[in-house]
Amino acid sequence: MSGYPHPPAGYGYGAPPTSQSYGTAPAYGAPPPSQPYGAPPPSQPYGAPPPSQPYGTPPPSHPYGAPYAPPPGDKPPKDKPHSSAPAHGGYPPSAPYGSPFASLVPSTFPPGTDPNVVACFQLADQDGSGFIDDKELQRALSSYDQSFSLRTVHLLLFHFTNTNSRKIGPKEFTSVFYSLQSWRSIFDRFDRDRSGRIDSNELKEALYSLGFAVSPVVLDLLVSKFDKSGGKNRAIEYDNFIECCLTVKGLTEKFKEKDSTYSGSATFTYEAFMLTVLPFLIA
Repeated sequence: MSGYPHPPAGYGYGAPPTSQSYGTAPAYGAPPPSQPYGAPPPSQPYGAPPPSQPYGTPPPSHPYGAPYAPPPGDKPPKDKPHSSAPAHGGYPPSAPYGSPFASLVPSTFPPGTDPNVVACFQLADQDGSGFIDDKELQRALSSYDQSFSLRTVHLLLFHFTNTNSRKIGPKEFTSVFYSLQSWRSIFDRFDRDRSGRIDSNELKEALYSLGFAVSPVVLDLLVSKFDKSGGKNRAIEYDNFIECCLTVKGLTEKFKEKDSTYSGSATFTYEAFMLTVLPFLIA
């Protein structure tokens, strides 16, 4: 990003280990040499349900994801709480739903932060609260000759704070600032014709350099989603490139939290799945 101050030595969100350059290790999701990524056992199609019941189908009497309730007319014994183990099948009682988001706490600038970054934040923080909101962040970033949509700003806020408060403090602002500088460098590297856009092949290479191997089907969906022309140009601009990277990176990191064996497979509860996907849809 033109005009951005350089980060302190050793600072860079998403930078590879010093002993490794981008793209040298297999990207997450890349298949092992002998078998396609996520390929099923030869005897059964991947994800095929048992013959007797579609995958994920709840008991007929309960809406999908609903906590357990006894069948109509079946009252629990008076000497047992309603939350005791169900005797008629169905989903067990669920724990009360809690927010998965962290609380936004006051922070300070990391040591060695460029004074221009500090000044940029302080200029945006007009009420001196120690936080700036989404519109203030949008203006602060735009002061460096790069405009971002509010949706992109909301994704940045969610990704770097893990909250839905749509505010950001000095520490997170610094991470956003330097990360955008790094992503701008990656975008420019793959925008070989200097058109200000990257096509689907260039996007695939850019994502791979960040450690994400996406299939042709997923790549096509990403280009269709983030192409401002609605898919006519088959290319995305820098603002949408950031939004695309945040979506792929965020969803991949959430998936990897469940993929403890790094196998490319994970199990989610219905609630966890919804809370993983929805923030990226409603940003």
